Amino acid sequence: MIGAASLVARRRLSPQQIGRAATLALHDELALAPKPGLVTLTSRGSHEDMDAHTFMRSLFSLRSYFVRIATLGREHAPFEALERCGIEAEQRMLAATGGINTHRGAIFMLGLLCAAIGANAQDPRAALLGLWGEALRARSSERRSTLPGGIAARRYGLRSASEEAALGFPVLFETALPALREGPSRLHALFRIIAVLDDSNLARRGGLEGLRFAQAQARRFLADGRIETAEAIGREFVHRRLSPGGAADTLAAACLLVRLGIG
Repeated sequence: MIGAASLVARRRLSPQQIGRAATLALHDELALAPKPGLVTLTSRGSHEDMDAHTFMRSLFSLRSYFVRIATLGREHAPFEALERCGIEAEQRMLAATGGINTHRGAIFMLGLLCAAIGANAQDPRAALLGLWGEALRARSSERRSTLPGGIAARRYGLRSASEEAALGFPVLFETALPALREGPSRLHALFRIIAVLDDSNLARRGGLEGLRFAQAQARRFLADGRIETAEAIGREFVHRRLSPGGAADTLAAACLLVRLGIG
């Protein structure tokens, strides 16, 4: 029997295939409900400035970005080229949403993942670390982020998104992807991510106490597994204005890998 990784390698995924899967993966995340504090097709979650329509405008603005960065990955372009591509994508996103940050984290995470898949669909984590690991490590250690999530990560001693990338996205490959592969649902996978991720979005909104509360609630759902529990946790997240955006990005990244038969 031919394994999934062998099939991926054999069919040589095109940048267009990778980009389409990335866009659909972001829609997979948006469509999942009930999610605690996050935007869904019918709820704003903990966000007053965005809804599903905002997310859809953002998604359409990013379609060409994922194709372009997958192409750069196939060409083994330097990290600086990937970074410029991401900055341009962020500008298009903000123009499409009227200045609202819907997908900045996804531009970073799924963009790097698309590049890595473009470089080596059989082992994107190895490609990420082999081609751009040194640049990512330098970025995480030498550049002080001025974005809210990066500031919160420094303040509370958390592992930032840049540090997570420099390590080859361990929560994605060691928690999220196995959870999505094993089932029983994307919702369970999301809560498994929330339970372990140093989500700077949660820390920014609720401090370290908010992050630990969210992680404890995720473990509560995983022990219980009932939709009613997820809904109750969601109401509490909204009351506390908590939104696990980093976990949402990680789930979308796992959906991308599953869509492409990787992992």
